[in-house]
Amino acid sequence: MARHLAFVLAFSGASVAFCAQAEPLDTLESLGKALFFDENLSLNRTQSCATCHNPEIGFADPNGAASLGDDGVSLGDRSAPTASYAAFTPDFHRNDEGAWIGGMFWDGRASSLEDQAGGPPLNPSEMGMPDKPSVMARLQENPGYVAAFDSLFVEGILQRPEEGYSAMTQAIGAFERTGVFAPFDSKYDRFLRGEVELTNQEELGRLLFFSQQFTNCNLCHQLHTSAIHPQETFSNYEFHNIGVPVNADLRAENGANEMDKGLFNNPQVDATGEIGKFKVPTLRNVAVTGPYMHNGVFEDLRTVVLFYNRYNSRSEARQINPETGKVFGMPEVPQTLAVKELTHGPALDDKRIDALVAFMKTLTDARYEHLLD
Repeated sequence: MARHLAFVLAFSGASVAFCAQAEPLDTLESLGKALFFDENLSLNRTQSCATCHNPEIGFADPNGAASLGDDGVSLGDRSAPTASYAAFTPDFHRNDEGAWIGGMFWDGRASSLEDQAGGPPLNPSEMGMPDKPSVMARLQENPGYVAAFDSLFVEGILQRPEEGYSAMTQAIGAFERTGVFAPFDSKYDRFLRGEVELTNQEELGRLLFFSQQFTNCNLCHQLHTSAIHPQETFSNYEFHNIGVPVNADLRAENGANEMDKGLFNNPQVDATGEIGKFKVPTLRNVAVTGPYMHNGVFEDLRTVVLFYNRYNSRSEARQINPETGKVFGMPEVPQTLAVKELTHGPALDDKRIDALVAFMKTLTDARYEHLLD
């Protein structure tokens, strides 16, 4: 197919599909799209970026708490974050107060989209390619890629592994910055534009979400100062330890037995006070991108709200995880728990819990609304 790719975005009603139509590889974005879906960039030719960031369900992995590797055996210990709205994540850095902000992956170890795109192909537990020259060899199997890289970068770039690999990540990053990943067309966005009204329950949830009296959701899940900013991503990209328990089922399956130290696993971080902290995820498309938390320990969005609410409730019933029928598990890393943030505000009743869930469902892109309950 020379300079053509096998996938083009096609919208049908509220759903999104990728179908086999030709598209010239004459821009970084179109080249990046082809690469994003190319399973030939994994060792056994079974896995692409889209395998763990499926465009049909919010660019997340629908197959469980952690993603299976290209070898069909390797299973990670963390869930694959949605790639929706990832382009708005700032590069990994310290803010004016000295706190770490941004970066890709749950521990921010990849500073930018390009850095993140370069990780999975060479990860033995993911796409499993042995080295950059091997990836370049796969790209050179496709004459369309060769022509596109020569045209968009410099001639012969795929024959120089370091430069070629960097070019590949640039193209994927360019695709991930397109509106396909961040359309800002959810019901909430349409509400801000005056195109629709929220239900009474959704409006209550919105008021609670942005309230500093009844909840502090927006303390971490609000990027902009204004509560009605048209490009709110619902994350401040900070790192916190919210006391997520071990996902025992996942650990039993993948055989992992070491503590996940979160931010402390980032090579740039050496302070023990950062152990157990994970990046605040976007809430965009949260209702369709479960399971939840960095280790996929919770299946249902309402369970997540109940988990937070347990810190403020003295009721024994509120300490029960409805998915297991048992008390919520203890934090994997208790020593850095964000006690002040987690214990702010009163306990919530069922009406308010359901309202928060209803509001978060309004953050679902229009093309995924058919996936909502």
